[in-house]
Amino acid sequence: MGKKNKIPADSLSPNQSINPSQYHIPVLLEEVIDGLNIHPAGTYVDCTFGGGGHAKAILERLNEKGKLVAFDQDEDAKKNLPGDGRIIFLQYNFRHLQRLLRLNNITTVDGIIADLGVSSYQFDKAERGFSTRYNADLDMRMDQRQKLTAFNIVTSYSEQQLHKMFEQYGEVTNAKTLARTIVQQRETTSLKTIEAFKNAIREIVKGNPNRYFAQVFQALRIEVNDETGALKEMLQQVTGLLNAGGRIAVITFHSLEDRLVKNFFRRGTFDEPEENPFINSIQVNELKVITRKPIIPSAEELKRNPRSASAKLRIAEKIMMV
Repeated sequence: MGKKNKIPADSLSPNQSINPSQYHIPVLLEEVIDGLNIHPAGTYVDCTFGGGGHAKAILERLNEKGKLVAFDQDEDAKKNLPGDGRIIFLQYNFRHLQRLLRLNNITTVDGIIADLGVSSYQFDKAERGFSTRYNADLDMRMDQRQKLTAFNIVTSYSEQQLHKMFEQYGEVTNAKTLARTIVQQRETTSLKTIEAFKNAIREIVKGNPNRYFAQVFQALRIEVNDETGALKEMLQQVTGLLNAGGRIAVITFHSLEDRLVKNFFRRGTFDEPEENPFINSIQVNELKVITRKPIIPSAEELKRNPRSASAKLRIAEKIMMV
């Protein structure tokens, strides 16, 4: 799967964690706002409202005619809504972007921001089951209305399904051994809680335990929330929504997401280029890449917010088709 991910945010030591009073520190905030090239009277979409940091900065640059639509499937995010009539909040996954915008009489927008992954609030709220640092039910649902949990996955997926998931989404080096161990352990051991699950697989941990468990939990979280599927669906709707000159900014936190965004921005599709010399097919891409290389946090931001360490920002612009 190429280069290994940097250590995920959840493997940070407790003394590096974000102040619990803060829902989420917006990552690469200035870079996102500058990159969106905001028009004061424009319509913008925040696909991952969370603590509202990016949304607040966008609203500050909009005039009274401007509008912001905020998506977040986590009900807790509603607590962070500002008292501002220019914002519409939709408690849904951003994979439903185009349909829900149309239901709100919006057919085109001037910019889209998506800050992928898990918020600091979700990591720090033990009962949500995202963090390896706490003991709680093995949950990991971003949308608590859905039924599938991490516990359901480790107790019902086949060995082959688990192997593929941990290899693809967590880049776990011994994914096959891990999958086999889980299938064996679940026959006699309860895997309902985080500690029970970690104890069941502790003997086959390779390398740094914190990093290993973080990669395992990352894979489970991506599967529970179908993060890859949702990202693909959202990106495929972008060109149909953006006005010419409108921009999309996406912040990723692991290599799988970043690769999807990079390839889609470059080619306008997830399909691999046709290598048959006898077939002359031209793929029309309505996106122009603005960031040839991903923008990463500055040393100052890393010091202020260690959880931004693996963040990468990519920006593309909808071009006028002649």
